[in-house]
Parts: sequence; C-alpha cells; structure tokens
Amino acid sequence: MLQRSVCVYCGASDGISPNYAKAATQLGTLLADNNLRLVYGAGDVGLMGRVARATQSANGNTFGVIPQHLVNWEVGKTDLTSYIVTETMHERKKVMFMNADAVALLPGGAGSLDEFFEVLTWAQLGLHAKPIVLINTDGYWTPLLALLDHVISQGFAKASIKDFFKIADTPEEAVPLLS
Repeated sequence: MLQRSVCVYCGASDGISPNYAKAATQLGTLLADNNLRLVYGAGDVGLMGRVARATQSANGNTFGVIPQHLVNWEVGKTDLTSYIVTETMHERKKVMFMNADAVALLPGGAGSLDEFFEVLTWAQLGLHAKPIVLINTDGYWTPLLALLDHVISQGFAKASIKDFFKIADTPEEAVPLLS
C-alpha cells in the first residue's frame, strides 16, 4: 500500500504568536505518527522548517519541492527524504499538489493564500476532490472565512464554496480530516 501524503502550505516565517510554531511542530509530529508523508515547499525557515524538522524527528517521510530562485532565500532543506528543485513557482505548486492526497493550511502569508485559493478553485471546478483543511491556530484564518462569507454575500460565489474545505482549530483535529 502506498503511503498517503499531505501537502502543507505555511509561512516561511514564524509569525508573531508562538502558537503558530507549536502548531507546525505538532502537525509535523502527527503526520509522522500517523504514517502520513509531508509534502511541502522544502524551506528550512519559519513554519516550513518547523513542520519538516518535526516530521523528521518523528522518523517521518518528507518530500520537499523548491524553485531554484528560492533555494537561498528559504534555505532549501536538502536532508529530506525527497528533495526536488524546480525552475518556477508554478512547477513547484504543481509537483507539490500532484504528490499529495490532501492539503493542510497552517498560518502563512501571500504564498500560502495563493496556494489555498488555487486548490480551492480547482476543487470548485471539479478538478480534484482531495481534502483541504484550514488549521485555524489562534483564529488566524477567521478573517479569511469572513472574506469568503463576504464573497458569497456579494454574489461572487455560492455558499457551497465552503463545502470544499474543513476547518480545524488544532493539528490534532486536522489529521483525521486529512486521512
């Protein structure tokens, strides 16, 4: 049986709350403990580095994908189980998504939002049915949920758009939704 994989989108920094770092570490450990391979952006900084190091510390498999232009900026983590350097961000996102069975979103910035909206749009268009889980650490994604409610109320999406993802307050709540 092939090992299931979870693509984790998250920040290349730690953010201001120490709970973001704790959630990244917990998620990495839980992925390994549940025999789920981590697929992520191959950075060794911020939440990205934390989730990868925690997965490795718990003897889990890691699959990192980074575009050449970010190898130095995000400090490409080359000691992963699998490490791929792509030419472009588009190629990175495609390789990450194609090698995952589910998607988890920890706190992050514009890149994480871009990745979330891309997989959400693809789900809405019927291009995939992979589970997508927002990990709402300390209510980080609550403003995003309010924005989606606004988009719905203004007639730019149907309420069913919210059926394409689940919300978990903690990594412990997220893992069963990803499996």
